[in-house]
Amino acid sequence: MKWHICRDAEATALECAACIAGLAREAVAARGQFLLAVSGGETPKSMFIRLAQQAMPWSQTHVFQVDERVVPAGNADRNLTTLQADLLARVPLMPQQMHSMPVEERHLSAAARGYAETLQQWCGSPPVLDLIHLGLGGDGHTASLVPGDPVLNVMDREVAVTGMYKGRRRMTLTYPAINRARRILWLVTGTAKAPILARLRQGDAHIPAGAIEPENAEVFTDRDAAGVQT
Repeated sequence: MKWHICRDAEATALECAACIAGLAREAVAARGQFLLAVSGGETPKSMFIRLAQQAMPWSQTHVFQVDERVVPAGNADRNLTTLQADLLARVPLMPQQMHSMPVEERHLSAAARGYAETLQQWCGSPPVLDLIHLGLGGDGHTASLVPGDPVLNVMDREVAVTGMYKGRRRMTLTYPAINRARRILWLVTGTAKAPILARLRQGDAHIPAGAIEPENAEVFTDRDAAGVQT
């Protein structure tokens, strides 16, 4: 796992965005398209804004979701709501290039299967994404792979629906889908994340994030989260 320790959260966001843009150009040159899956949360907001300013091959990019809360469209808790405001509204991405998780469907298990089929349509069978962006929760969760949830044991599907977590069910990519990606990019900032980031760095298998393969992964973090003294 490669580590990039930046001065502060803004510098981390910029370096992370630049890395994504570089990988996008490489993927398009090699395979004609760039298949990107992004996570939600507060941490990537600045990174999304910075990514919109990069020289990205948007016409050849497809964006997928790593996870999503089961709430109505437009709800502030939806990862898609933030993604639309901070990235999609700022870039020339056509609607058919944004593949949002169908969490408004009545039958969530069937909706998860449908999203897995979407992944297969664009990313092959089994699906291989070019890049998956991940965050890290204070409890060690990543995507919506949360402590104690049965989804942690799902190895035969790319997409699954969780139980309740902080008042919401969620749809998420599973470990097989994430670990199959060509590259994994973690974005983790802030002093509050320092203890759990240290556990990730140590390869702690007791947290969900510890089951993500480190071989093709890079971590973009700031000095606060990395525990580096100024």
